[in-house]
Amino acid sequence: MVGFRAGDVPPTATVKFIGAGTAACIADLFTFPLDTAKVRLQIQGETTSSVNTGHGPVKYRGVFGTISTMVRVEGPRSLYSGLVAGLQRQMSFASVRIGLYDSVKQFYTKGSDHVGIGSRLMAGCTTGAMAVAVAQPTDVVKVRFQAQISAGANKRYHGTMDAYRTIAKEEGFRGLWKGTGPNITRNAIVNCTELVTYDLIKDALVKSSLMTGKMRLQKMIANLSIHELRPGPVQQCPQLCCFLQGVITSVCVLFRFMPSFLRLGSWNVVMFVTYEQLKRALMAARHNWATPL
Repeated sequence: MVGFRAGDVPPTATVKFIGAGTAACIADLFTFPLDTAKVRLQIQGETTSSVNTGHGPVKYRGVFGTISTMVRVEGPRSLYSGLVAGLQRQMSFASVRIGLYDSVKQFYTKGSDHVGIGSRLMAGCTTGAMAVAVAQPTDVVKVRFQAQISAGANKRYHGTMDAYRTIAKEEGFRGLWKGTGPNITRNAIVNCTELVTYDLIKDALVKSSLMTGKMRLQKMIANLSIHELRPGPVQQCPQLCCFLQGVITSVCVLFRFMPSFLRLGSWNVVMFVTYEQLKRALMAARHNWATPL
């Protein structure tokens, strides 16, 4: 795993698995209102369960306008409707999609130190598809909650487990896997764009001598993933590098789609910063636990 000091022990597959899921949950806690606003904008005009405020059905205009309208009409808690299912989704989805990426990449390369772009793309597609196959029911429930008008008189779902039961009862067990095909395609592309870009650029920078100085190279670029780096003095901290990674990755995936960009951009910033720090913390805790006093 690139980006670690020579004295560091590379994180194990278990550490990556747990760290990715935990970091994704933390990112969701910060960005869930943006995700909810995105869903409301996507389904606007398709749902018949509009809330009438006395001046006609609610209309959403823009990301922040949607958030403002939801708080005014449904209350602040509506922004986090479906959060439980969202956290369940991230613990199963991100753990596989991100946490198993290195392991699957090593499987395709059979442990070789020379990893080609083809192996990285295959690993990204594989873990993206696997993650959807595992976590699709949680995604379905999350989106149903986000689309449900909290101020409506007849709420269809009254809890996360009730939603799973209701969908399975009314739509069959296969109802929990609705949209799996398109979601697999989407996440295979997203995973390749995010993780393969992240992997390639970070690997190239670690092996190069573009950045030198008092700060160790690995510390400065542990979280960096951008398309181009100009030679010159660099004093950024890993958090700033990770901020650039999140923003640039999001532009690549969702250029011109502002609601999705805002959500994915902020999510990537929080997730990758947290993920890198969690891996170090978990490995340090593992080392301290294994070292006799």
